[in-house]
Amino acid sequence: MPSQRHIAVVPGPVVTDPVLRAAHACVMDVGLRRTTLADVARRAGVSRMTVYRQFTDLTGIVSALLTQELVALLDSAWDDTAPLPTARERLVEAGALVVERLVHHPLYRRVLDVDPELLLPLVVDRFGSTQRAAIDVVAGIVAQGVAEGSVRPVDPHLAATCLLLTAQSFVFSARVVEAEIEAGATAGELRRLFDGYLAAAA
Repeated sequence: MPSQRHIAVVPGPVVTDPVLRAAHACVMDVGLRRTTLADVARRAGVSRMTVYRQFTDLTGIVSALLTQELVALLDSAWDDTAPLPTARERLVEAGALVVERLVHHPLYRRVLDVDPELLLPLVVDRFGSTQRAAIDVVAGIVAQGVAEGSVRPVDPHLAATCLLLTAQSFVFSARVVEAEIEAGATAGELRRLFDGYLAAAA
């Protein structure tokens, strides 16, 4: 089982860009739906035109913020699992860690608690930039596993997409899980799902 050190999350944003930090603060205060570009600019101490030039619109700001937060979680998980001997073991453990951390991540949890309907298009209609960034990162590790023989022969992009779909179902259903299942009980099952999917034939 992962230690508390593994699943702890930093309460503040990982980004240093003042506009993204301001967007983080706005979302934490009032949620995604009530956050406006003007609010972000005012909190960042810059003009709206400066924000427009950098990000075009509020959607661009939010996408950049969520992507940077997720990539930081992925990087942290890869660092934590680097000592594991095979790419498959690293994928399985890192995937489970990212899910655990996302479920408790203040920003993602705020979005899920306050504005879950805004995430629906990312589940039933299209992938967003945050999901595509995650798929690209995971596909690279899958390719390493295929090359070394710890992961079955599979298209890395396809496998990464399937792993993402599985992982995000656990994240988006976190409140249901908390209401129905003992805390922490799904972590081992998620690892078994990932490992069974990736394992090379004996």
